[in-house]
Amino acid sequence: MIIRTRRLRGSEILRRMTRETRLSADSLVYPFFIREGKGIVEDLPSLPGQIRYSPDTLSKGVEAALSKGVRSFLLFGIPESKDNNGSGAYDDDGVVQQAIRNVREEFGNDVYLITDVCLCGYTSHGHCGLNDNNKIDNDSTLSLLAKTALSHVRAGCDMAAPSGMMDGSVTTLRAAFDAGGFTDIPIMSYAAKYASSFYGPFRDAAGSAPQFGDRKSYQMDYHNGIEALKRIKKDVDEGADIIIVKPALSYLDIVSKAREQFKVPVAAYSVSGEYAMIKAAAASGFIDEYSAMCESAVGVFRAGADILITYFAKELAEAIQRGHIG
Repeated sequence: MIIRTRRLRGSEILRRMTRETRLSADSLVYPFFIREGKGIVEDLPSLPGQIRYSPDTLSKGVEAALSKGVRSFLLFGIPESKDNNGSGAYDDDGVVQQAIRNVREEFGNDVYLITDVCLCGYTSHGHCGLNDNNKIDNDSTLSLLAKTALSHVRAGCDMAAPSGMMDGSVTTLRAAFDAGGFTDIPIMSYAAKYASSFYGPFRDAAGSAPQFGDRKSYQMDYHNGIEALKRIKKDVDEGADIIIVKPALSYLDIVSKAREQFKVPVAAYSVSGEYAMIKAAAASGFIDEYSAMCESAVGVFRAGADILITYFAKELAEAIQRGHIG
């Protein structure tokens, strides 16, 4: 006997009504690169269509995103000078701290500001932790991450996102927030961050490439899946409110398993290399950029993500408004 499964046929309205995966602009987070200085609005060749701002011009980028329906932003800082201890990261007048105050003053609570808490963009050696004879000192780094996060919160950020994969980051930040009276500040942890080849354009844009070795001693081996789930559990147990899987497309199995096993929101970071691949292939005429962008985003949400961090946030918000992927 042949059993046929009925397919829903008919109008576009019916197809939209019965979609299993639905997207919202409220689930999108748009990253910004902020360079110390004034009057900076510069294109990023490694990330076509993306712009690097200074603290005083960032509002232009925020306003453009708000006009498309995107309200949540992830901020990365690029200081003028760097040192071995990454002191610019926790300077109360640092580049990110300035940007937070400026955006908050102009847009108030109409925006949601998430800050990357890491040292890699601020250290002269380009690593996420303190350097001790070319080895990363995890434990000594933690207090500086706490200082960084507290300086962001005092400036007016809404959420902290520790990204350096230093063991104990969530516990350290939670304790610092509680002691400082910031008990309501959530933590979005880069719990499963792989040592990936897809970070190249970001490191160019942020000037954060390591000056010796690589980050495989603290970022994850891309062969490992069980390890990711162990790391996620550890961060959730320490008090992470949201966890991130990074990159997105090559790790949809981790997104799916995290969604099944943990009762916290799951964010996927569609990283710079994923964005750049679509842009480059489209520029060469190999694929349709709009369709590939939409399909990739739906795939991430279908796998189980609640939040998507993406450089395509503005374009995806428009696609949702049009009903193409909503």
